[in-house]
Amino acid sequence: MVNKKAKGRVGHIVLLIVLGLLALVMFYPIYNQLVISLTGNEYIAQADGTTIIPRGITLQTYSSVLSIPKVYRGLLNSLFITAVGLVVNVVLTSMGAYVLTKRDLFGRNFFMVLIVITMIFEGGLIPDYFLMKDLHLLNRYASVIMYKAVNPYYLIILMRFFDRVPTSLIESARLDGSSEMRILFSIVIPVSVSGIATISLFYGVFHWNEYFRAMIYLTDEMKYPLQVILRELIISMEKASFVGATNYLQMSTTAVTLDFKAIKAALIIIAIVPILIFYPFVLRFYVKGRLQGAVKE
Repeated sequence: MVNKKAKGRVGHIVLLIVLGLLALVMFYPIYNQLVISLTGNEYIAQADGTTIIPRGITLQTYSSVLSIPKVYRGLLNSLFITAVGLVVNVVLTSMGAYVLTKRDLFGRNFFMVLIVITMIFEGGLIPDYFLMKDLHLLNRYASVIMYKAVNPYYLIILMRFFDRVPTSLIESARLDGSSEMRILFSIVIPVSVSGIATISLFYGVFHWNEYFRAMIYLTDEMKYPLQVILRELIISMEKASFVGATNYLQMSTTAVTLDFKAIKAALIIIAIVPILIFYPFVLRFYVKGRLQGAVKE
């Protein structure tokens, strides 16, 4: 027994060390960009991007970057697309999952086959583009928001959560005269909060990181999300050096005096922070739902 406990303790310590090293490897690139963005302009060339502690700490880079019209507008666009898209995704996915969990639904197996087919085969970029064009959604936020409004994989995940809802709750609500929509939003979704939190996290990260479809569907630069702005910045820096990047971003005089490495690092941090804030907020509800689901009836 003693040997088993000792081996288990050693294995636990080794596992913690391995997980700690993996976390460090994944966290350091973000921390490195944070350090560069906070380092004073006169120290960046000396640090060469390898410093651990920022020297001459300043927030001038962030204030200057956020004052750039395209960056500020791109941040607002990303927040708007992610927020509205998340609501659309969760509502439509929840409605679809609730309907498909009904065993007596006519043609249920047929609809499930169609959904599985869309997971394996996709129309492709060109058909999607012409569909958006026929719907007159090009150069509109709706084109980015409505793309994959219902992900079939997330739909099936949510169906598994809805299947766990006791049928007695639903039957009781029906006896009280509740409509199907009332049952869905007042009973099924609150009981399945962990499932909603799971797909919300997936959908939120998807919308926030999306840039490829935005480049194709949106032609007005004022509607570009932050990820597209960051991509165009890096490309302009590589092709046309610092001058091309400053012209693209329409930087102010204060921002132009900053080191371009610091500007790029600040943009990366600004693009990451909202997701870092969103993740633990959703995770709190996810853990809460898992604990509630673990209670034995």
